[in-house]
Amino acid sequence: MKKILLLCTGILFLIAGVTAYQVYLYAPSDLTVGMPLVVNGTTTFGIGTPIDVVLYQQVTTSTEIERTVAYVQSDNTFRVIFDTTDLTPGTYKVEIPASGTGDSITMRQVRLVERSDELSLSSPIAQALPGPLLVAGQIPADINTGVQIIVIEADNSIFFGPAYVGTDSQGRFNISVPVSQPGDYDVSFTDADGYIRTQTFRVTGGSAQASAETISPVAAVSALGIASREDPVYFTVQPSGNGPLTITTSATSDWIVEYTDADGNRNTLHEQGGAVSPDIVINDTGTPLYFKVYPDKYSVTDDISISATNADSIDVSGNPPAAFGQAQLPSQQVPVTQSPLGAETGIAAAGIAMLCLHFLVRRP
Repeated sequence: MKKILLLCTGILFLIAGVTAYQVYLYAPSDLTVGMPLVVNGTTTFGIGTPIDVVLYQQVTTSTEIERTVAYVQSDNTFRVIFDTTDLTPGTYKVEIPASGTGDSITMRQVRLVERSDELSLSSPIAQALPGPLLVAGQIPADINTGVQIIVIEADNSIFFGPAYVGTDSQGRFNISVPVSQPGDYDVSFTDADGYIRTQTFRVTGGSAQASAETISPVAAVSALGIASREDPVYFTVQPSGNGPLTITTSATSDWIVEYTDADGNRNTLHEQGGAVSPDIVINDTGTPLYFKVYPDKYSVTDDISISATNADSIDVSGNPPAAFGQAQLPSQQVPVTQSPLGAETGIAAAGIAMLCLHFLVRRP
């Protein structure tokens, strides 16, 4: 009887070991220094399970930079955010040590790039009241396009923006932001390729009435989203009625763009390589235009920005608009469930348990 008990116990433990937990980690492949590194994940671990997520710098060896704990939410997801402000450009990785088995993805490589030298400022860093805060500069790579500006107060609240400011034929721009109180104002700059950098302006002097001067009218707007092969991002562009629209996407990844034209036809644009940012020109009919964007590579999850001239607005959504019908992903994502053998092994375990019980009952 002891032999039978040992045999049954061993088989049950063997079957229990087949049922594995999966963990899938997602992070952008490229990120500008200063932007928050957002790491998302899905798992079959239970709600409230703590998961260690570690950020390493990779040079000749891996050096741990920061370690944080995420907790599994009710929808089986988790998220952590790492601050990259003081990190140097280079190759990093985010990893969940010793978690998950089978087809789990527990490590992602991230390349931090420095873009601050792409922008030069011509307005003084220290300015005095009364008068607006003048923000002026040049981005030589952004000719006849624009830059998005956000002004943040000392308490980290948004004071002004996001506002899209057009650039001229030499990439120059300027904007006057109404301010009435002295203090430090952080101004962030983002273009079609993503975040560039943040500059702190110091305003001194007494109180003053906010200037009536505002942004000069521009013929371009932009929006930013995050897309993967499994989760495309959708943009809705509202034409302004001032002429044909020119649509430009960022060139950080090898993007595939599906869009509707003025006649409602669906088109696909795929410029391979990711080093170019092709323009899409569409005649303005006054009706909204829809864009579906996702990377060519299944391993990529990245920021994607889209800018449009002669447009009033661009809305971003993770849900497909009616123009694209029901959500039809480029590939079917593997369901985040327990091991495919889970159901079969559970049934097998129950059967073997009954068999063992049968032998034990019958044995004199």
